[in-house]
Amino acid sequence: MKVLFIGDIVGNPGRRALAGLLPRAKTEWGPFDFVVANVENAAGGFGLTEKVMEELFRQGLDAMTSGNHIWDNREALPLLGAESRLVRPANYPPAAPGTGSTVIEKKGLKLGLLNLQGRVFMQPIDCPFRRADEELLLFKEFPVLVDIHAEATSEKRALALYLDGRVSAVLGTHTHVQTADEGILEGGTAYISDVGMTGGHGGVIGMDKEAIVYRFLTGMPTRFEVCKSDLRMDAVAIEIDEASGRSLSITRLSLEL
Repeated sequence: MKVLFIGDIVGNPGRRALAGLLPRAKTEWGPFDFVVANVENAAGGFGLTEKVMEELFRQGLDAMTSGNHIWDNREALPLLGAESRLVRPANYPPAAPGTGSTVIEKKGLKLGLLNLQGRVFMQPIDCPFRRADEELLLFKEFPVLVDIHAEATSEKRALALYLDGRVSAVLGTHTHVQTADEGILEGGTAYISDVGMTGGHGGVIGMDKEAIVYRFLTGMPTRFEVCKSDLRMDAVAIEIDEASGRSLSITRLSLEL
């Protein structure tokens, strides 16, 4: 089984990068059985809308993960409850809309997808480690991919080691900066601290540089706009042994439009 996981898609520039670069990734590193992406910033850099979600499915995504910014656009709330291929972090309280895990199936293959959120420097929600234990009881006899949406590399790495051998991959998202620590852990779990970002890399983590620099210089609030320059798609390609669920390889990609 081959899976492509795409780093946080940021606004219209990110969707343009996806449209232009996903076909290249499929040709050079595929074919892929499943394509998954984090979409919490896909609509204008903040949240998700139904129109944007449908656009991304048409471009070739099989499922979508998210994170703390999925709540930034209220249009996303009903989508979380209605679309099984869209998940939010599982360790939010049960009253939060949507679900934190799903199973996607295509051409006779199944892939479990679990979304978790870290707590270090983030909201004090439920423990992602304990929530992972509960969610993994639902997955049996097929590979499982985990998106850990978190600030701290230490928390992401610790979760990967905790889940090593029980899931096929633990992939970090949220910081929008691709890390160079991809590899296969001792138990066969693929890991990277952060997959990176799909969108404009010419600014600051997907946003236009002027407003960000202004805020740092003055401490004053200002409106952020998505960056439209240096469009790239960051992703990882993972090959998984379907029978054992162990990952065989993980390849880091950063493609320029």
